[in-house]
Amino acid sequence: MAVIGRNSMHIQIDGSLWGQAGEIGPDRFTEWGIGASLGRDCALDRVTAHKWFNIAAANGSSEAARLRTELAAEMTRDEIAQAQRLAREYLAAHRSIG
Repeated sequence: MAVIGRNSMHIQIDGSLWGQAGEIGPDRFTEWGIGASLGRDCALDRVTAHKWFNIAAANGSSEAARLRTELAAEMTRDEIAQAQRLAREYLAAHRSIG
């Protein structure tokens, strides 16, 4: 698995995996979003869940887009803005995925 460490649900990814196309993609990002939104193996974290759903949706997942919309209905504007910022930062740092 690509996860090498967690700080809350802020998953750290080993950069060497980004070149392996089958390792990480929209389905994996969606799984991480679901995990964060349910508090699976971590504290419930809506901001991080929204971030992962954003990244998955940017990579073509209609399921992630739907889940992001549902989650956003439970979030404040500030939480959504923070999640969007984190997604943009993540995609900028990992351009080969996004």
